[in-house]
Amino acid sequence: MDKYSFLNAAHTAYFADIYDQYLKNPDSIEPSWRAFFQGYDFGTENYGMEGEIVEGVSTQIPEQLQKEFQVVKLIDGYRSRGHLFTKTNPVRARRKYAPTLEIENFGLEQKDLQTVFSAGEVIGIGPNTLQVIIDHLESIYCDSIGVEYMYIRKPEEIEWIQKKLNVNDNHANFTAEEKKYILKKLNQAVAFESFLHTKYVGQKRFSLEGNESLIPAVDAIIEKAADEGVKEFVMGMAHRGRLSTLTNIFGKSAKDIFSEFDGKDYQEKLFDGDVKYHLGWTSNRETYNNKKINISIAPNPSHLETVGAVVQGIARAKQDKEEIEDASQVLPIVVHGDAAIAGQGLVYEVVQMAKLDGYKTNGTIHIVVNNQIGFTTNYLDGRSSTYCTDVGKVTLSPVIHVNADDAEAVVHAALFALHFRMRFKRDVFIDLLGYRKYGHNEGDEPKFTQPLLYKAIAKHRNPRDIYAQRLIDEGVIDEGYVKYIESKYKEQLEEKLVDSRKEDKTEITAFMQEEWKGFTRVRENTMIETIDTAVPKTVLSDITKVISNLPSDKKFIRKIQRLVESRQTMFNEDRLDWAMAEHLAYGSLLNEGFNVRISGQDVERGTFSHRHAVVKVEDSEEEIILLKNVSKNQGQFNIFNSLLSEYGVVGFDYGYAMASPNTLTIWEAQFGDFSNGAQIMIDQYISSGEDKWKTQNGLVMLLPHGYEGQGAEHSSGRMERYLQLCARDNMFVADCTTPANMFHLLRRQMKANYRKPLIVFTPKSLLRHPKAVSTVEEFTNGSFQMLIDDDSVKENDVKSVVFVTGKFYYDLLEERDSLKRTDVALVRVEQLFPLPVEAMTMVIKKYKNADDMVWAQEEPRNMGAYSHILMHFDEARQFRVASRRVYSAPAAGSSVRSKLRHQEVINFVFDKSKNNQ
Repeated sequence: MDKYSFLNAAHTAYFADIYDQYLKNPDSIEPSWRAFFQGYDFGTENYGMEGEIVEGVSTQIPEQLQKEFQVVKLIDGYRSRGHLFTKTNPVRARRKYAPTLEIENFGLEQKDLQTVFSAGEVIGIGPNTLQVIIDHLESIYCDSIGVEYMYIRKPEEIEWIQKKLNVNDNHANFTAEEKKYILKKLNQAVAFESFLHTKYVGQKRFSLEGNESLIPAVDAIIEKAADEGVKEFVMGMAHRGRLSTLTNIFGKSAKDIFSEFDGKDYQEKLFDGDVKYHLGWTSNRETYNNKKINISIAPNPSHLETVGAVVQGIARAKQDKEEIEDASQVLPIVVHGDAAIAGQGLVYEVVQMAKLDGYKTNGTIHIVVNNQIGFTTNYLDGRSSTYCTDVGKVTLSPVIHVNADDAEAVVHAALFALHFRMRFKRDVFIDLLGYRKYGHNEGDEPKFTQPLLYKAIAKHRNPRDIYAQRLIDEGVIDEGYVKYIESKYKEQLEEKLVDSRKEDKTEITAFMQEEWKGFTRVRENTMIETIDTAVPKTVLSDITKVISNLPSDKKFIRKIQRLVESRQTMFNEDRLDWAMAEHLAYGSLLNEGFNVRISGQDVERGTFSHRHAVVKVEDSEEEIILLKNVSKNQGQFNIFNSLLSEYGVVGFDYGYAMASPNTLTIWEAQFGDFSNGAQIMIDQYISSGEDKWKTQNGLVMLLPHGYEGQGAEHSSGRMERYLQLCARDNMFVADCTTPANMFHLLRRQMKANYRKPLIVFTPKSLLRHPKAVSTVEEFTNGSFQMLIDDDSVKENDVKSVVFVTGKFYYDLLEERDSLKRTDVALVRVEQLFPLPVEAMTMVIKKYKNADDMVWAQEEPRNMGAYSHILMHFDEARQFRVASRRVYSAPAAGSSVRSKLRHQEVINFVFDKSKNNQ
């Protein structure tokens, strides 16, 4: 065996490349490497540029240099694998990993420990003995902090990290006053939990105990971030430690939390509220350096990781404000649980969004409150990966593992993460490795499933007491200091508890009040009111000119050129289609100073190639966005093709709309049914957020819907699911039939002085249907029509009144024309919620001679709007129903079968003897 075989291919290539650079230009390489190579002359005659060792080279490598390379390999081993051998677990023995970092695994021997090696230059300590080099490496990589970063592909980031780690051997160097402050925040965390534990015995609070060092860590990030220019801070976290965070970081009065524990009713009757550890909060904080910073913690449901996507959207909306000069001035932090970050697929979706133009937020600090267990599931059963944070490697983000019992190490790691984020504008992960003192909630008995672990935890001191003893040993504090600060803090809590008992009801403060000034929360009777959304013809004409003219000095695909120019033709000929309705709605809102944001799969062009909001120059793919040029002082227009995600992107856009009420925020599904992938966001946020958290939200969801024989997953937007979620005043649901109505619907969303989610079942075939057009006058007059009566029939001739919604109207219209039936009125229900009950009742009364009332839908009986109509319109119980039969799938895969079923429904609408049941 060649005695130089220790130089494996990867390392040989590495050294060869650096040495070649050194020979060409010594000043071009790192000073440490330059010092390392000086004094060695091992020739390059046969030393290949690709790093392979060829015949003759090994005989030229000095004996000492062979050892030097082995020491460098050892250094590389610590950098790459040191995190596997840290002292980061406070209550369990670390798992065993092989190979270890023993020097024998690197071709070194015990006798080498006192030998001086120039390789010390590589880690910044100069030539030193192997023992000193190892001690230095152990201190940096294998103490209370373990760092994963060697997979990063940008040398400047690796170099920055290594230099940071070398400072104080990757240990904190806090002053005595800073240490006392850390102890103060730790005391608040410990004392707050123990106070709740004694005052509210057995109540769920999802205690932070075992990971209390989260509080000084987050506090340190806020304080230092403000010094580095951060103005706004957006945080999302699940239950564990949330109450402590709200009180000790965000400044929510303990009095309010105690009132919530007491289970009092709410002062306000417009909402039902949520459990105390789900609520959000916003406040303005002044740091110790007199910097102002706005801090928000987003509300979240029990679906723990959902809030990560929402926080990204909130942060991006804040970053897009005109007053924010640099996006880094808004800092998102997401606190995860170890089981959740490893087990929930949404985390991967959010991580993949981190560097995309439409969704990036200049880096998020992810903190995992790692208590090594998920409810009762051990970590070994909760993931296949080594670490719960391994998802962070998707974007090659550094990961810092830190022992939650070492308070200074935790704060040091938090500041390291902050500095990395501010420097490189990228994500960074902190794995805060602690434990959970009690069960999943305080009523559980954890010994049932983890008896050995909880025996150890029962004997384990809390992080405050561990740190206090350290400071006593260092002479920073005396024995009575901790008792003093604990008693003072608990006295304050006792006062707040007494105050809370004087109140009969609980008041919930709305989230992000500043952003929502001027907006009101309304009930259903206001939602049904008409809002003027008309636009003068001159304004529409000006917008049309802008969106119909591509730059003359650039080359475009001829088909696109014609399509864009046809917009002017449509306007001139008074026949505006669906795409024009959208463009004019967006353009007119932009012209009035509102912003528009659209995102989703393929939205720039549109799944059905109708929108073309972004046009590509043919020979360069330069993007032309005409709606950015509507007027001089227009609002922002942004449209982004999303990654292939529904859950993450809907969560992001919901968050964006939550933080930016003056932006028309739209998410469009590729096909309506695909929104199923975001069902948690729909159930837990969109349909119920206002009722739980007092948070208005104007997110618009466009869901292509309509039966054109494209199979089960490309027909239905599953309107029945949204309609089942409708209650009182929580959202709008619409299924328009005309471009003009779509125009007014989108404008109504912004012209109202309140915000509600809007679900729109948009067409596919109607995008180019010759009858699905509107006149310019229909845009310049009127407003959104919740119901469109049939003005093409004489009311005294009508025998059948058919209520219908959406695209099916045109199928029935074609059949009626074919049959030359003048006794059938086709009445379009354009808004399904709030249902225009009064208008529908008036229609029935209008057609006095009609003895046949029909509800017609192309969906199966158990889908579509039928059950919703039955629930909200009493007269519908007497209706004859024309629909597909009951099916489990929305539509047949066979186009022949689909057409047959579709025709059966149409036939039954016009001839009740042809029963389709």
